[in-house]
Amino acid sequence: MTLRDMVQERMRDAIIEGHFQPGERLVERPLCDQLGVSRTVVRETIRYLEAEGLVEILPGHGPIVARMDWDNARQIYDIRRMLETAAARDCANNITDARAKKLIAALGRLKRTSSGAAPGAMFRATSDFYDEIFQGAGHHVAWEVVQRLNGRISRLRMMTLSSTERDRPGPEHMQAICDAIVSGDGEAAAAAVNQHLQDTARIAERLLAQDQNGE
Repeated sequence: MTLRDMVQERMRDAIIEGHFQPGERLVERPLCDQLGVSRTVVRETIRYLEAEGLVEILPGHGPIVARMDWDNARQIYDIRRMLETAAARDCANNITDARAKKLIAALGRLKRTSSGAAPGAMFRATSDFYDEIFQGAGHHVAWEVVQRLNGRISRLRMMTLSSTERDRPGPEHMQAICDAIVSGDGEAAAAAVNQHLQDTARIAERLLAQDQNGE
């Protein structure tokens, strides 16, 4: 991993974990001091995170942490629903013993990071779990699209993670998705993904409405 990659990962994690709040200005000099890197690296990192949708540039104000509203979140959930249900269905319909073992191992890592690990580690483990599903489905282009959204997806995960209003905890949803895929039941796998996304989208909509109303 290069220095630039490490700085991008640190900045991404800081935004996702809420160390930088939505709307907060990202000032180059303090960031250089905090990260121990040059202005060039900071500017490149900001441009990269802007492409991921985590940073936006305001004319006359410079870069700020991008705000999230329900309209944007709804579109992200809609895209995820289309891509992830299709990937889960095709992965299940084409499951092999080797892929099943990899998926079960990825789920194990996800569960370990969901109890006490840093959020960044948990989000990477979640991404690895989905990576196995998309690779097993052969949906390589779709996975590229999901990766471009991954920063914003992780922000939404962070927002809904501690909610007590979930129909079931996130790891239970992941277990249901994994079980359906490993059993080769494509329709059950798609349904498990859809149920998971309906659960989290409902919570995100409520939380984002509260933020917008200043509650």
